[in-house]
Amino acid sequence: MSAPTVSTDLYDVIERRRDVRAEFTGHAVSDDVLSRVLRAAHAAPSVGHSQPWDFVVVRDRSTRERFQEHVATERAAYADTLPPERAETFARIKVEGVLESSLGVVVTHDPDRGGPQVLGRHAIDDAGLYSTCLAVQNLWLTATAEGLGVGWVSFYREPFLRDLLAIPERVRPIAWLCLGPVSRLHDVPDLERHGWRTRRPLADAVHHEKYGSH
Repeated sequence: MSAPTVSTDLYDVIERRRDVRAEFTGHAVSDDVLSRVLRAAHAAPSVGHSQPWDFVVVRDRSTRERFQEHVATERAAYADTLPPERAETFARIKVEGVLESSLGVVVTHDPDRGGPQVLGRHAIDDAGLYSTCLAVQNLWLTATAEGLGVGWVSFYREPFLRDLLAIPERVRPIAWLCLGPVSRLHDVPDLERHGWRTRRPLADAVHHEKYGSH
């Protein structure tokens, strides 16, 4: 485990990227760094050049406290569905750093962006959603390159977050990303370290010519 550093080597950044929860320091993110991170997210490829994403930067403490309380409720509800041995493992895993991080960036997806004729989306409507996920990936990698940590919070109900941030009904909140400086980035991802799931070998994910042919 080592303190995060600024890096422009793509392969190094991909290797070091982690879903951060407990390591946030709470130190401020400069406007220049935040602008670079958001610019990189906004430069993601998108179907039909529709750019269906938006970014809601959340610094307000009371807003983050309300969201964290909601996340805690959803975490407890999920824990109640687990068998005892999995519940014991899950209890050791921190799932968010909403209050410990410097700020939140909520990435949203507008399915109407680009109008009714989005080039390239006629056969795969979810191509727009995939585009928004690419913006998340750009943001995550750039933040890592800047020496920051990112934690994707998924324990929430979309209607709650939509209401909390006054997001229009047609727009989906795709990700609450905790963002900020961190004390370190672990060499091994949290879920592996805590025994929740092991890393899948690349060889198991690569197929030749047809699915299932390794």
